[in-house]
Amino acid sequence: MDALQLLVSGLANGCVYGLIAMGFVLIYKATEAINFAQGDMMMLGAFVALGLTNHEWWGWPFWVAVPVTIAIMALIGYLLDALLLRRMFGQSQIAVVILTIALGFVARFAAGAIWGHEPQSLESPIAGQDVRFAGLVLGMDELFVIIVTLLLTVGMFFFFARTKLGVAMQAASQNQMAAYYMGISVKRIHSMIWALAGAVAAIAGILFASKGSIDPSTGLMGIKAFAAAVIGGLGSLPGALLGGVIIGLVEPFSARYLGGDLARLMPYLILVLILVFRPHGILSQVQAKKV
Repeated sequence: MDALQLLVSGLANGCVYGLIAMGFVLIYKATEAINFAQGDMMMLGAFVALGLTNHEWWGWPFWVAVPVTIAIMALIGYLLDALLLRRMFGQSQIAVVILTIALGFVARFAAGAIWGHEPQSLESPIAGQDVRFAGLVLGMDELFVIIVTLLLTVGMFFFFARTKLGVAMQAASQNQMAAYYMGISVKRIHSMIWALAGAVAAIAGILFASKGSIDPSTGLMGIKAFAAAVIGGLGSLPGALLGGVIIGLVEPFSARYLGGDLARLMPYLILVLILVFRPHGILSQVQAKKV
């Protein structure tokens, strides 16, 4: 029974890591840049939802605050690219990476200035509810995280495979010049991908905050999520989820059977092994570029 509860808890945490990792993958596939502020966007989305639902602030119902939060974070993602990232066009990738790291610091300081640095919890209708099955007690919040992540993953698959906008995003990520000659506005597509990454980060933040406390340092979860993206394959959305699940499962089981210090080391040890034996990740999508 303990093993099954650890499994569910690990899957729930892994789904959150996977969603953050999907944001890394979306932006990398489109621009070949790494957005190290993705974890902080997740944290910011959680705090936006908290501010909208907190009775001392807006006091909106949870199910009203959720879509508004997603829209706000999508707008923030869109504006980040339209106002800042486009100005970095032609600069080295390291300059873009440094910019995203700086944006992460700004997001953490802004969240601390607005909401404080003490841990806070999101008032969710599923918080504190349990599901009992055959003597096993499972948290409704953890099951909700898993179900929503699976639905979102399926939805994103159909979005990229079946919609014109999704196909245009794929075309722009694979060959920007060819997409431009086909009449696709690559700059607008890039901004929309950043908006999509912001929306996914908001969902991850809401899911995480609905089952635990948050503070501005929560954004540092992005480091584990980046490890998950690399483990799964930095160009693969399913790989991002797989990498997140692997890290999510390794943490509770290693903490239970190996001890706390080794448990904190295990995700990064797996990352090192993957980089050594399969540098492009488990579900790598390596494409040769013709020069």
